[in-house]
Amino acid sequence: MDFQGSVSVIGAGTMGNGIAHVFAQRGYKVTLIDVSEEQLEKAVATIEKNLDRMVAKEIIRKSLKESALKNISTCTSIADGVKDAALVVEAATENLELKLKIFQQMDAAAPAGCILSTNTSSISIAKMAAATSRPEKVIGMHFMNPVPVMKLVEIINHTGTAPEVTSTIMALSKDLGKVPCVVNDFPGFISNRILMPMINEAIYALHEGVAGVAEIDTIMKLGMAHPMGPLQLADLIGLDICLSIMNVLYDGFGNNPKYTPCPLLADMVKEGKLGWKSGEGFYTHAAGSKELVVSKRFL
Repeated sequence: MDFQGSVSVIGAGTMGNGIAHVFAQRGYKVTLIDVSEEQLEKAVATIEKNLDRMVAKEIIRKSLKESALKNISTCTSIADGVKDAALVVEAATENLELKLKIFQQMDAAAPAGCILSTNTSSISIAKMAAATSRPEKVIGMHFMNPVPVMKLVEIINHTGTAPEVTSTIMALSKDLGKVPCVVNDFPGFISNRILMPMINEAIYALHEGVAGVAEIDTIMKLGMAHPMGPLQLADLIGLDICLSIMNVLYDGFGNNPKYTPCPLLADMVKEGKLGWKSGEGFYTHAAGSKELVVSKRFL
């Protein structure tokens, strides 16, 4: 089934504005929804900045940048923002209660044929589907950060997702220039079920004094051909997000101790040391600087 119609994206943070960007760049009309008008303005400014960077690198033409921006509208109301949508992508904070509330609102306001998707990186798709009257039209559509650059879309079916919904989202992902991979609805899916325990183990190695921040990341980059080390990646993702996903894995797999979040990770989140978003995590992050400087805490 081919996808036709407009797209609504709920949440104007890093992932939401990136998702809106790729849809708009491919010619889809997009409504970006957030409760904060200020956040919406910031998101559109970020999209424009990223499009300008693509123009400067001659990846796209200026005319495509201009048409993409024209494809984006903003809204502070879920009810108003999804009423004409053929697809809604929820990209709010990784909080189950918030997502359930949003899915109920999406379901109440979106047209009957609209597909409801979530960009969650770990939370059960089935639980969100159960909050709606159309579970067969609910699916996971997990983009990777940064969305305009990363090719993967992890597509997550719960047991009740209709096959035609999966095929539609696969075809749509390909039309966005992405590579869709279909997985089933288990805690962490594939990406974070494998990635987050690795990051957590790297934090344990630091916590136990096996090696320092720079040494851990250098070994994984040069020895395992990773583009960035696990601690640098944790800072990019956000340590609060890493902790949240580890808790989902721990709870979802019956308190299996191998998914226990490292105490150092929990402590850093309590202290507000969240990585890039707070300016400090395992590294310090100065605005505009690409230099990796290990946090004084770990020197």
